[in-house]
Amino acid sequence: MSKQDYYETLEVSKGASTEEIKRSYRRLAMKYHPDHNQGNEEAEIKFKAINEAYEILKDEQKRAAYDRYGHAAFEQGNNGNPFDFGFAGGLGDIFSEVFSDFMGGGRQSTKASGSIDGENLRYDLEISLEEAYSGMEKEISFPSEKICDKCNGFGTKDGKKPPICSTCQGSGRIHRQHGFMIMETVCPECGGYGYKAKDICSECNGKGKKSFTKELKIKIPAGVEDGTRIRLTGEGIPGINGGVNGDLYVFISIKEHKLYNREGKDLFVQIPVSMVCAALGGVVEIPGIDGHKIEVKVDAGTQTGTKLKIKGEGMPKIRSIDKGDLWVEFKVETPVNLNAKQKELLEEFRSVSEDDSCQPAEKTFFEKIKDLFAA
Repeated sequence: MSKQDYYETLEVSKGASTEEIKRSYRRLAMKYHPDHNQGNEEAEIKFKAINEAYEILKDEQKRAAYDRYGHAAFEQGNNGNPFDFGFAGGLGDIFSEVFSDFMGGGRQSTKASGSIDGENLRYDLEISLEEAYSGMEKEISFPSEKICDKCNGFGTKDGKKPPICSTCQGSGRIHRQHGFMIMETVCPECGGYGYKAKDICSECNGKGKKSFTKELKIKIPAGVEDGTRIRLTGEGIPGINGGVNGDLYVFISIKEHKLYNREGKDLFVQIPVSMVCAALGGVVEIPGIDGHKIEVKVDAGTQTGTKLKIKGEGMPKIRSIDKGDLWVEFKVETPVNLNAKQKELLEEFRSVSEDDSCQPAEKTFFEKIKDLFAA
């Protein structure tokens, strides 16, 4: 009985890419795996066939030989069965390769044996809006770890590299197969180090690192926004046995300002103005976010809610000379606690303003409700 074409077995075309072959194999392997088809002899045969096909087509040299000579390329001198496709032999390796993307095992294989990367650290820094405007240098201190100088990071009593762990053979990882899934975990014997010390360092208790308070000067760029994350590469926990150092992430929060609100690179402020200033016009002086004085012109007849844009008085844009704008909103304040003279003057003003021509909004409002009263 002739064998089925390997491309047909994996349900791909002859010109399929390696990635397409892998995807199709993964799909079919899940479909016909014995764990999902217990007692199904046909599924078992199909499962062995797709593994045999994948073993050939995943390898460029074997695939080229198959494309040229077909099944005959692998039958001479091998009794027609050059590869062991049973459930116990090479199957684990095949699945480990195909499913390594899911399990995160691929990245570990590129690292030095037994190396462990350092952990990342987080530091929360609260600054004022003025500091965010101008940028700053800030000295911070935070709990961290450093390589133990007594044992050189090996965690051993004599400060020398310990022997390789017999459980993981120095890789720091072990593999366990659960059904068709290959699980990679940290070696429980050595904790992922790849080495197992007999006598541990008394200074660091065998950890290879010691706790200390790290001091660092960092730069906060002008224009930084609330919630910004600044990454300082390599300033986290140090790696062990060739592992890379972790990073420090500084999270910026900005205190609420007494005067200004911020939206992006624009600033917003609400200015109360007297009734007289709003009616006659005038100038109000406020402090800019950088401390300089800003004169805000109040036009005659200004109403509550009137907004004025002052260009270039907002926050700077990070790594740019551009700045946002300052938006001023006026709030006309009604006078309270009037003395006798002030009341007299306002009564006189009311008596000469009976035509309401100086208060158009009020006049329009009462015209709108006049018909309602008549009804």
